[in-house]
Amino acid sequence: MARIFAPEEILKDIPLMLAYLPVTLEIALFAMVLAVVLGLLLALIRIRKVPVLRQIAAVYISALRGTPIIVQLYIAYFGIPMIVKYFTIQSGGTYVADTGSGIVYAIIALGLNESAYLAETFRSALLSVDQGQIEAASSIGMTYPQALRRIILPEMITVALPNLGNSLIGLIKGTSLAFACAVVEMTAEGKIIGGRSYRYFEVYISLAIIYWAITILIEQIIRLIEKRLAIPESPKIAAGADAKTKQPSESSPVGKVAL
Repeated sequence: MARIFAPEEILKDIPLMLAYLPVTLEIALFAMVLAVVLGLLLALIRIRKVPVLRQIAAVYISALRGTPIIVQLYIAYFGIPMIVKYFTIQSGGTYVADTGSGIVYAIIALGLNESAYLAETFRSALLSVDQGQIEAASSIGMTYPQALRRIILPEMITVALPNLGNSLIGLIKGTSLAFACAVVEMTAEGKIIGGRSYRYFEVYISLAIIYWAITILIEQIIRLIEKRLAIPESPKIAAGADAKTKQPSESSPVGKVAL
């Protein structure tokens, strides 16, 4: 009689699925880069209140945040080839289907989806920067792009970093849906292994352990980066605080003598 649960299968399946970890990380990292670039652009458009583009950005963010990511993956996988085919035929060319672009479609869909969330993260982080610093930069002749590069973005990153870490973790977990674009990553390989052995429970426990371990590693890296980027306390403020703590109290003998 076959056993209901086989713990040894968990350890046996982990190396098989870890072989597809590079695919998972590739999708997540490229999607993250796309999301950061687009998210920052959208946040700047909304803060600067650029006519027309501001309204387009608002609709874009609402649409991508209001629809399931699995639907967006299917739209990217089936829609992008249709658009490319249409423009290729219209220009008089010959369309050749590229069956190996599933990973590209997954990166595009996940990156666009995450950019809608990062746009709001960046917008709140940009608004947290002291307006006085921006005005001071303008008073000494800096253009807005210069102030953005030298003052605004460095301060914004320290505020947005925890949410950026959460977004990266979310993207890594979101790659488990890349099978919708015919991409074989860790979760898809797990399904294949489960289909061969019929040990789906053990396979999914193995996947949970892998994703959990990756999440813990990223959290630790983000904490280290936060410590490196943390603004040190001003020496004057620290000296003032120390002086206050060293003042003798009235109830102490030193305090009475001083009085």
